[in-house]
Amino acid sequence: MKEGKKPVLLVIRDGWGANHHKEQDAYNAIKLAETPVSDNLSQNWPRTQLAACGLDVGVPPGVMGNSEVGHQNIGAGRIVDQEIVRINKAFETGSIRGNKVLEGAFDRSKDGGKLHYMGIVSDAGVHGLLDHLYGLLGEAKNAGIEQVYIHAFTDGRDTPPHSGKSFIEQIEAKCSELGIGKIASVCGRFWCMDRDNRWERVSKAYNMLVGKHAAGTSTSASKALSDYYESPTNDSSTGDEFVPPTSIVDETGQPIAHIGNGDAVIFYNYRGDRPREITRAFIEDEFSEFERGERLDLYYVAMTEWKKGLCENVIFLKPKKMSNILGNYLSSQGLTQYHCAETEKYPHVTFFFNDYTEEPFEGEVWGLANSPKVDTYDEAPEMSAEEVKELTKDAILSGKYDFILVNFANPDMVGHTGNIEAVKLACVKVDHCIGELLEAIDQVNGAALVTADHGNSDQMWDPAVNGPHTAHTLNPVELVIYGKDCESLSLVQEDRRLADIAPTVLELMGLEKPAEMTGISLIEK
Repeated sequence: MKEGKKPVLLVIRDGWGANHHKEQDAYNAIKLAETPVSDNLSQNWPRTQLAACGLDVGVPPGVMGNSEVGHQNIGAGRIVDQEIVRINKAFETGSIRGNKVLEGAFDRSKDGGKLHYMGIVSDAGVHGLLDHLYGLLGEAKNAGIEQVYIHAFTDGRDTPPHSGKSFIEQIEAKCSELGIGKIASVCGRFWCMDRDNRWERVSKAYNMLVGKHAAGTSTSASKALSDYYESPTNDSSTGDEFVPPTSIVDETGQPIAHIGNGDAVIFYNYRGDRPREITRAFIEDEFSEFERGERLDLYYVAMTEWKKGLCENVIFLKPKKMSNILGNYLSSQGLTQYHCAETEKYPHVTFFFNDYTEEPFEGEVWGLANSPKVDTYDEAPEMSAEEVKELTKDAILSGKYDFILVNFANPDMVGHTGNIEAVKLACVKVDHCIGELLEAIDQVNGAALVTADHGNSDQMWDPAVNGPHTAHTLNPVELVIYGKDCESLSLVQEDRRLADIAPTVLELMGLEKPAEMTGISLIEK
């Protein structure tokens, strides 16, 4: 081991919530798992709990947190109003009316093209919101658009696994009420919202949407869901997430609509990581990830700026970047940092943690472990935690870095499967990896903060629906400080949130908090 820096390590156990509802202990995978390292941290080291949902992280009251929101709040050191809040306000105040990009889509539709809305059909508020779809339908009606078609991407991860039919029925009722819109297809997010370069999935969704080939057909969207629930295509993948790409057909068996030349498409998801791949298939001139054919002539619209330069037409552009977030503040002080995760959470420790910044700050290095190529992560609950741990351990022992950030994806990604036995294994693996990282921190006389971005594995059964709970929870998350000279610290216990983590990191590093950070250090004076 080289002589060098005494780093501060921030460990994010993704989806590791603190569930204090005793009646849920029987399906709290974290409590059921053997996690001696985490138990020791909770029992013997300074700890507190942080709010990770609702207004405390910049989303509406009662809305769960998620990895994007959590990492952005942690990295910013302040509560960050999220896209959902800005978009809600635009519809509530009517300020969306007159939006040039939206008007461009309507103009294309008036010139003989069809208008397509596609996105998540869910009330979870993680990737998109039904209310935004309804708002867009209303705007199309006001604009006099006649041919409006909806391509419904069913959830089942951030919502109960069989709640999709209810959402479809709500959309059908809203279309009837407004007198505009028809559901033209349904497709599980497994196919159309991939983010890990599983192009064989994306190709199936794309080919259905453009009318080349559909895995199935149905005479209505609600019937498609009913039939799927009765006869899933795969016994181990039965929830809304896995609904095969299905075209809705008329009485002659022909699709009522597909996306074609001259049409306008609005993808109304606001979260940025999962729309990117299928969007590339629609808009790139040169596309080689699967056999697509010629690019369609579309007016293609992104709800938000998912990635700089990806989509020309964006309804809600990103607000001005925040100054003095943790990453660029450390860089401005001449300090070094290392951020590490596996593929599934790599954007979160880089792009989202750094306020949508595409490249590392000066002195910052990013480490990546590839996530395993499996259909669902209960097939490989250890995921790539071992490689993430080794990369991070090497960074700690290298003596090169002042601050190190690591994310373990397992409790969240395996938690989304609803397989409690697999989730227990995921928690055990992460606990073991954290133990090795803390040993490395001891070797360099560093300090560590162990926390989470939101809950998930802390509730694996939903008594309300008498079925697996695959979504995030509204529970707080624990924060523990570990390291030489840290055992006697006292932490603030009341009214704390994720935004307080960055100021705490800075205090452990002996740095003043910049004025822009409105969070506070959790270390009591």
